[in-house]
Amino acid sequence: MLRKILTHGIVAGLIAGIPMSIMVLAMNGQQMMSYGMVLGYLTMLIALSAVFVAIKRHRDVDGGGVIRFWPAFGLGLGISAVAGVLYVLTWELAQAATHMDFASDYAKAMIQQQRAKGASPEALAKLAAEMDAFKVQYASPLFRLPMTFIEIFPVGVLVSLVSAGLLRNPRFLPARRG
Repeated sequence: MLRKILTHGIVAGLIAGIPMSIMVLAMNGQQMMSYGMVLGYLTMLIALSAVFVAIKRHRDVDGGGVIRFWPAFGLGLGISAVAGVLYVLTWELAQAATHMDFASDYAKAMIQQQRAKGASPEALAKLAAEMDAFKVQYASPLFRLPMTFIEIFPVGVLVSLVSAGLLRNPRFLPARRG
């Protein structure tokens, strides 16, 4: 089981992390595009399809076509955790390679967005203070690493729940008998 978790988790982590790293490297200090978050979460969802594949394979090959919800969910969570760790590592490597200051770029973008919406000077000053506090927090790995992990892990939990719920039914995508 550990081998399945590591294998599928590494695959999912690389599928999620490599495109994100390529985007960061390609942008090289420029502000991320407006649809970057949508593209990022879509990539995570595609990557975490490895959870579904692993649960189905475990059910069909090792379980004789049957798996209970909790073992399936546990397998999915393990894969999601490994994928999350790899995602964090690739984010850190991409930032280090580009010397990207994500917190400052994010703060500037948020302030510009609110300014474009016509926010009052007081609201902008308050937001600027919040963004300064965020930059200080984000500089700490004890804040930044869990924040990055939290980007992908909830997606993995959701995919694990759906996959375990669907695949516990042996009639859902039954194993092909040769």
